[in-house]
Amino acid sequence: MNVSVTLSAYISRQFMLAVTGMLLGLAGLVSMFDFIELLRRSASKPDATFGIVSQIAGLRLPFIAIQILPFAVLLGGILCFWRLTRSSELIVARAAGISAWEFLAAPTFCAALFGLLATAAVSPVASIMLGRAEAIDNAVLRTGGGPLALNGGQLWLRQSDHALVPQGVAIIHAQSVGLRGQVLAAQQVSVFRLDGNDHLLARIEAAEATLGDGAWQLESARTVRSDQLPEPLHAIALPTDLTVSRVQDSFASPDTLSVWALPDFIGLLERSGFSSIRHRLHFQTLLALPLLSGTMALVSAGFSMRPARRGGVARMIGGGVATGFALFMVSKIAAEFGQSGALPVALAAWAPALAGLMLALALLLHTEDG
Repeated sequence: MNVSVTLSAYISRQFMLAVTGMLLGLAGLVSMFDFIELLRRSASKPDATFGIVSQIAGLRLPFIAIQILPFAVLLGGILCFWRLTRSSELIVARAAGISAWEFLAAPTFCAALFGLLATAAVSPVASIMLGRAEAIDNAVLRTGGGPLALNGGQLWLRQSDHALVPQGVAIIHAQSVGLRGQVLAAQQVSVFRLDGNDHLLARIEAAEATLGDGAWQLESARTVRSDQLPEPLHAIALPTDLTVSRVQDSFASPDTLSVWALPDFIGLLERSGFSSIRHRLHFQTLLALPLLSGTMALVSAGFSMRPARRGGVARMIGGGVATGFALFMVSKIAAEFGQSGALPVALAAWAPALAGLMLALALLLHTEDG
C-alpha cells in the first residue's frame, strides 16, 4: 500500500509539473498571437498605443488559459506518461503488480482539481478582466457602439409588471437606445402591459425613456386603454428589476460574467424575455470543465503508456493529440447545436466530456488486457 501511495504521489508530481509547464507555454503562445492580431487592428487607430494593446492582451490572458486548459492537460499528460514509460518506471510498476488504475487515480484527480480551480476561482477573475479588456477594445479599437449596438440600435425586452395586475408582464420596445454616461436612454418607446394570460391591458407610447434606479422614467408618455380615450401626456415611472449593467451584460458575451453570478442572471434574462441559451451553455460548460480535464488525463495515459519496445510510439502519441483536437471539434459542433436549440444545453455541454471519458476507459481497458 505504501509503495502504491508513494508511486501515485511521484507520478502526480511529475504530471502536475508537466501540465503546468504546458499550460504556461501554450497560454504564452496563444497570447502572443492574440497580441500580434491586436497590433494589426491598432495600426489604423492613433489612440491605440502600444501600452493599451499590451493591456488588452494581458487582461485576456486568464481567459485564454482557461480555454486551453484541457489541451494543456492532454499534452502535458502525454509528455509525462511517455517519459515515465520510456524510462520503464511505469513498466516496472505494472510488473510489480500495481494496476494502472491505481497510479492513474491521483493524476486524474489532480487534473479534475485543475479544472475545478479554473471554474470556481480563476474564471470569476478571468471574466472581470475579459470584460475590462472588451470595454477597452470597444472604446479604442472598434468603431461600433459596443454591445448595445444591435438590431440597428433597437431594443426589445420583457419584464415583470406587478404594478398593474398580479402576474403581469410588460414588453418594451425602443426604436433607438444608447448610453449617456452611466444612464441608458431610449427614444420612441412603446410599452405593452399584459396580464398573466398575455391579454393586452394597456399600451404606453413615450418619446423618451431612461433606465434609473428601480424604474423606467418615461417622458412625454401617453397611456392608451381599450374603450377609453388616450390620457394626456405626462411622466410615468415603470418599476423594473433591470439595471444598465444587466442590460449591457445581456448583449455582451457570457464569458464576461462570473460563474457564481450566472444562475441568478440567467433567471433574470428569462424573466426579461432575453434569450438565455448562450449563458446557460457557458454555465454548463464551466461546470463540465473538471470532468473534461480529468478525461483528458485518462486519454493522454491511454495513448502514451504503450511500451517503446513495441514500436509505434510516434503514431500513438499523434493519435492522442488528434483525439484531443477531435474532442475540441466535437465540443464546438455540439455548442453550435446547443445555441441553435437543436440539442438540449446540458447535453451540448457535457456530451464531449462524457464521450472522451468513454474513449479513455476503452483505451485503458485495452492496455490493461494487453
